[in-house]
Amino acid sequence: MAPTAAGDIPPLYCPPPTRDDPVLAELVNDGLLAWVREIGLYEGRTAELREADFGRLIMLAHPDCDDPDRLLAAAKCAVSEWSVDDYYCEEGAEGSAAELGPRLELVAAAMDPVHLPVRYIAESEAAMRADPVLRAFRTSFDHLGRYASPAQLARLRTEIAGWFIALGAEAGWRVTGRMPPVWEYLANRQPHSFLPCMALCDVVGGYELGAAEYTDPVVRRVVTTAALAGQLVNDLYSMAREDRSEHREFNLPTVLAAEENCSRREAVLRTAAAHDELMHRFESEATPLAATGSPELHRFLAGLWAWMGGSRAWHTGSKRYQDVK
Repeated sequence: MAPTAAGDIPPLYCPPPTRDDPVLAELVNDGLLAWVREIGLYEGRTAELREADFGRLIMLAHPDCDDPDRLLAAAKCAVSEWSVDDYYCEEGAEGSAAELGPRLELVAAAMDPVHLPVRYIAESEAAMRADPVLRAFRTSFDHLGRYASPAQLARLRTEIAGWFIALGAEAGWRVTGRMPPVWEYLANRQPHSFLPCMALCDVVGGYELGAAEYTDPVVRRVVTTAALAGQLVNDLYSMAREDRSEHREFNLPTVLAAEENCSRREAVLRTAAAHDELMHRFESEATPLAATGSPELHRFLAGLWAWMGGSRAWHTGSKRYQDVK
């Protein structure tokens, strides 16, 4: 199947970014590079990380914050999450299939410290310090803790735990050589999405959405709709990168083409249509919620809308997805 270029992606229903501040983005990027050098993450690959321009993503996605350090805290969390893919899941990751579960278990311990009998503490600490991904999660949560309440940190851990389960399912598909049906793939991609990043909208914005509203089933439907729509943007823009892989990669166009025996172009168009359906659903269901909910819910839903617009704009320019050779 011929590789897909970004130019083949049809127009998507998505808001434009509401703020573009290159100077602020550079401040966040500079902070990220200093941090990864300090903890030894992406050693020998810092130029690649810089070109990915995660500082620009966080600047675009959180237009209600102009504090570089608060944005940097969110950016560190995002890069930590991306590092799980790059170190543990993608092609070339040593022992990625067999060791994924044990590695994710240790990441969970880095986010939510374990409290062991005294004789085992030194071994646990040595393991935490030996792996750059674990160092990334530990230090990024420490930084985020300057701004997030314990409840907000717990919310983030919960969203990441759901993502870890989805990563395990995808690893199972790969090991067994099974192509999931479209419905199962989409169910996987709801938690296997930007949901952990999006859950920080209130932390970055400097307010707190209460747990009762965040977990309300009606609000949850809207939030997860936004997360899945955002993931389909990533599916479309990451195809060119994933087409280069020698092992099977999963994105909605690939799964659609396998299930419906259609061309790549048709599968791309159907993915775009699915994205737009989700965006329209979010818009129609979030609007009354924003009008009747708390001021914090109104702001959080507006933050999700801005996040999706910023993320789409970042995907169109990041060299993580563009200029793939």
